[in-house]
Amino acid sequence: MNLKWGVLLVVLLLVQVANVLGGRDFYNILGVSRNANANQIKKAYRKLAKELHPDRNDGDAEAHEKFQDLGAAYEVLSDPEKRKIYDRHGEEGMQKMGGGGGGGDPFSSFFGDFFGGGGHEHEEGTPKGADVVVDLWVTLEEIYNGHFVEVKRKKSVYKQTSGTRQCNCRHEMRTQQMGAGRFQMFQVKVCDECPNVKLVTETRILEVEVEVGVEQGQEQVFVGEGEPHIEGDPGDLKFVIRLQKHNVFERKGLDLFTNVTISLEQALNGFEMEIKHLDGHIVHVSREKITWPGAKIRKKDEGMPAVDDNNRHGVLYITFDVEFPRGELTAEQKKLISEILKQDGSAPKVYNGLQGY
Repeated sequence: MNLKWGVLLVVLLLVQVANVLGGRDFYNILGVSRNANANQIKKAYRKLAKELHPDRNDGDAEAHEKFQDLGAAYEVLSDPEKRKIYDRHGEEGMQKMGGGGGGGDPFSSFFGDFFGGGGHEHEEGTPKGADVVVDLWVTLEEIYNGHFVEVKRKKSVYKQTSGTRQCNCRHEMRTQQMGAGRFQMFQVKVCDECPNVKLVTETRILEVEVEVGVEQGQEQVFVGEGEPHIEGDPGDLKFVIRLQKHNVFERKGLDLFTNVTISLEQALNGFEMEIKHLDGHIVHVSREKITWPGAKIRKKDEGMPAVDDNNRHGVLYITFDVEFPRGELTAEQKKLISEILKQDGSAPKVYNGLQGY
């Protein structure tokens, strides 16, 4: 009897949970887990938004609906407070509490006017404002793990105001008869009458993605976010990736390089050590053989991830320096070292050490 009532209670609870958590599954729409962090949510949205944007799926009602769902999912899950409410009460419960999820379009904060001029490509011959190029300095950790940088952009735009103005001005050739059989050609300025505009400043928040494994010098372009043109399209805003110097690692392509200084005792007897990597995981390094100055250890798949395949990594090269003790040894210590090393007969070698440079 108790078992029967227990099963019934579980069924009722599941029904209540289903009712509370009614509505769209925003995590499923974005394709992320329920414990996804902010960067994972942004990355998922950015990828899907490019695929589903209406300008790339003209007339596809299903893609348009998915794009609206995608915007609603990102609007909620990217906001910590809205996400808490959604996790507890679902979309329907969140809407009853005055939450969002209305299907807004945060697309432009990631891409600007991605497809140009109000959703259309820039037409050849149309005047265009100047491009704005900005160096975006990032850390090696941000490139290794991926990151989003929030940028506040104060942008000048032209807004329609009262009155009209002369626009699309051009020069045309006219012909005038001066008398019998006599004609004269001359140039005149011809303008259209357009609505008057004024220049105003708007503040925009842009999300610049630092892709995993991105190369230095790579650009991320926000189309239409550059300088305005009174009779044409605005220019573009271009962020150029610049790498800050790192204290431990040096990057060359997909490979990482670092140097380790060990004591003379460790060089002769061997050692074990740990190196903290860019994502916090530990690289274990050990050596039992003698280590000479300039010796290298190669750690496969511990380099940088490739930008086109994050599962493919370069190599980590560790170069060793040996720190020799300072001071002077006693005669007894020198004798003992000679007996251990057995190098008494070895004469110093003189050679050209710059060959190969």
